[in-house]
Amino acid sequence: MSGEEKMLLPINREEMALRDWYYLDFLLISGDAYVDHYSFANAIVGRWLEHLGYRVGILPQPDFHDAESLKVMGKPRYGILISAGNMDSMVNHYTARKRPRAEDLYSPGGKRGLRPDYATEVYVRLAKEAFPDVPVIIGGVEASLRRFAHYDFWQNRVLPSVLVSSGADLLIYGMGELPLREVAAVLANGGTVRDCRRVRGVAYVTDRPPVKKIMEIPSLHQVKKSKRAFAQAFAYIEKENNFYDGRPIIQRHHDVYLVVNPPSRPLTTVEMDEIYEMPFENCWHPIYEEAGGIPAFSEVEFSLLSHRGCFGGCSFCSINFHQGKVIQNRSADSLLAEARRLTERPNFKGYIHDVGGPTANFRHQGCEKAKKRGTCRDRQCLYPDPCPNLRPNMKEYVQLLQKLEALPGVKRVFIRSGIRYDYLLADRREDFFRQLVGHHVSGLLKVAPEHCSENVLAAMEKPNFSVYRKFQDRFNKMTNAIGKKQYVLPYFIAAHPGSRLEDAVQLAMVMKKAGLRPEQVQLFIPTPGSRSTCMYYTGLNPRTLKPVYVPRSEEERDLQRALLQYGEKKNWPKIREALRKIGREDLIGWGQNYLVPPPRGEGKQSAVPPEPRKRKKQVRRSGYGKKSGLATATKKEINKPKNKGGAVAPPTRKTTRRHRP
Repeated sequence: MSGEEKMLLPINREEMALRDWYYLDFLLISGDAYVDHYSFANAIVGRWLEHLGYRVGILPQPDFHDAESLKVMGKPRYGILISAGNMDSMVNHYTARKRPRAEDLYSPGGKRGLRPDYATEVYVRLAKEAFPDVPVIIGGVEASLRRFAHYDFWQNRVLPSVLVSSGADLLIYGMGELPLREVAAVLANGGTVRDCRRVRGVAYVTDRPPVKKIMEIPSLHQVKKSKRAFAQAFAYIEKENNFYDGRPIIQRHHDVYLVVNPPSRPLTTVEMDEIYEMPFENCWHPIYEEAGGIPAFSEVEFSLLSHRGCFGGCSFCSINFHQGKVIQNRSADSLLAEARRLTERPNFKGYIHDVGGPTANFRHQGCEKAKKRGTCRDRQCLYPDPCPNLRPNMKEYVQLLQKLEALPGVKRVFIRSGIRYDYLLADRREDFFRQLVGHHVSGLLKVAPEHCSENVLAAMEKPNFSVYRKFQDRFNKMTNAIGKKQYVLPYFIAAHPGSRLEDAVQLAMVMKKAGLRPEQVQLFIPTPGSRSTCMYYTGLNPRTLKPVYVPRSEEERDLQRALLQYGEKKNWPKIREALRKIGREDLIGWGQNYLVPPPRGEGKQSAVPPEPRKRKKQVRRSGYGKKSGLATATKKEINKPKNKGGAVAPPTRKTTRRHRP
């Protein structure tokens, strides 16, 4: 491999000169910092175009107040590609309570403010100002999930397609390698963006829509006016999001038409290997060293991505709207080769942190029909029960994990991607289950039952809570049989559509009886492109158009979150308020059968407060530990001989550390 192939993609004129480049074919503008690793969108898109023979430069996080900042590498010959980054910029910036996040994990040192809100639109405006005659193509998660008229949680209203609102020339949705290859070829051969309108996986705007084999959904005006129309539009979009028989979708936006072509076909294993074996440097750009690098890189630096796609169908997840439901996997040989390269890195400590994807045990499709004809239009693979056509087979995954563990220099291989336990239990062979429990859990196995209430699980399209209990029991038996101390750590969501205060109380009691006291709780956030977001906005299930209860007010969302964090004293007043609202004062009291203690000086006569804990004797001591003041002293210290001044003799350095408050 030549030195040029190993170099980072250029981000300025000086780095272009190192390659003897005096022009670019494509300029890639990204809201993320530049990390040359396949988990980062700007790297995989840039390397893919380079692999196809084009000259590509990356402009990471340019000054979004000045169009001149886009001109540092000159005018590109064929096009400008724009992505907000690995996340929707609003999700990146704000919490579920619409408060600014403390840090941006995709920026140097976690610094906030290096990308704008609604980054795609801002970057398009700058690109049009800087290079008015160059085609502008948008893509990435933000553009992909906002390709239709959509509900925006932060503005609390329906917005037009980002392609229409930004004024870009073309939108590529999904992961994008195949449509990008076709679009790049058209532009490089002298074509225009109009010549790209037949490419699968793209969207465009026109004043004359195609007339054959199309699906017209309710217009922007209709979905703004009617929540029922919004839900119907979402249902049509879901059904047509199929590479095999999906039709072009048209949505009128005032006097123009948005046309979204069917998705591109899934990648083959050979194509996946080709993409993930491109010459990534697996490091951030040196300009970020002073800031301490890019925090998000630490999560993936020693992990292996084995596949794309997810057929789980969870309502709150939009992965299948972006990556699709068909699994696209890499070969075992490709993954083993990457693992060997990891072992050669000087900072590799012998631990591969993850081998997975959106869902770790979805390495293969499990349904032959879906491989050939796409997933079903009228039912889910796993909800309400696993489909009879589903044939879970994780034998190859087990063999892959065993081969990875056997590599010289590898001590342990962990699985930290999500595990679908219902799919795991549907496999009659327990090979993978045993392999997982015996070798790949780093103390805690994280799974996501999300809730325990039937109403909420139905809205989420997740399995009954009894399936989780069955999984947990089986996990515990296997763990005990091999004599390991490892546990299941379940994740739950608060205030999801379908969840009333009664449901949140039910979940809180389940958590308390199980001894779970989470410090953080995932509060539902309505992100563009998910079925749950459609429910949140419309109050309707788009599959049935039946009403769904939605906790929308900040007060109720906060009460539901507080209920799941019942162990924190600061939440107790809110929990009591929630219990009184639904007439469950019987859960206020002392003991395991109560959720929260009564206020000081109140409580039922029958409620017996716990015996006060015996406190150690304390002596006033100054100057030891982090703060001066009261410090706990042991009996041995108290009985030490006193100095002339009457003070307790200072403890040794070792004792101070051990008993530091």
